[in-house]
Amino acid sequence: MSNEPNTKTPISKDVALRIALAARSLPDTDVKRVIKVLADTIGLPPTPKKLSALTVKSFKAAADGEFSDLASDVIKEALSFLKGDKSFDEKDKAPEIEKYKEGEITDSIRVACASNQGEELDGHFGSCARFLIYQVSATEMRLIDVRSTNGPESRDDKNAYRASLVEDCQLMFVASIGGPAAAKVVKAGVHPVKYLEGGSARDRIAALQKAIVESPPPWLAKAMGHDKESRVRFERSAVEA
Repeated sequence: MSNEPNTKTPISKDVALRIALAARSLPDTDVKRVIKVLADTIGLPPTPKKLSALTVKSFKAAADGEFSDLASDVIKEALSFLKGDKSFDEKDKAPEIEKYKEGEITDSIRVACASNQGEELDGHFGSCARFLIYQVSATEMRLIDVRSTNGPESRDDKNAYRASLVEDCQLMFVASIGGPAAAKVVKAGVHPVKYLEGGSARDRIAALQKAIVESPPPWLAKAMGHDKESRVRFERSAVEA
């Protein structure tokens, strides 16, 4: 099939939105790149019926393996947008930041969560809309910052730029992250933890608080209450939660 879009038949607004959301969910991807793959898999113009037939296997194999290097769970999320099973609420706004003064919460660590909506842990490191930044102790959790990933610096080296957004944190929770990106996060002194099933950011942090109280692993115990210069640094890549 041709990879060139059929400009004679317009794409419906609904399908155009699905494609835009899918492109947004995929790391280092724009609409043109997604359309190239759709042209090779289902033909143009894409319709809801055609999109419903897409599979992870066909999507990864299309256009000479355009997306063959991406994890299947990342592709699944993109397909959920293309098929209309999932959408971003355009009215969704970043959650409200809670007041915090540096050093106010003693024996605490800073945790970043990759997010697209509200206080959900639903973001891939390379494509999430924002990072939610929490200050966390055994007894307190406070959302102290919300950092948009849509900065001009992201055009050069997206992974390095995103790592710089969370470099003051000890932990980063993500739904997914690739190996090269994880290496840059680790180099910045941040420990990435993957939760493939996502969930509520506050629920995940509550589980962390429980670990702090009951049986903190050595790296977490060392991180508690230490300044940036003395906090533990990690030499391994992302771990599965």
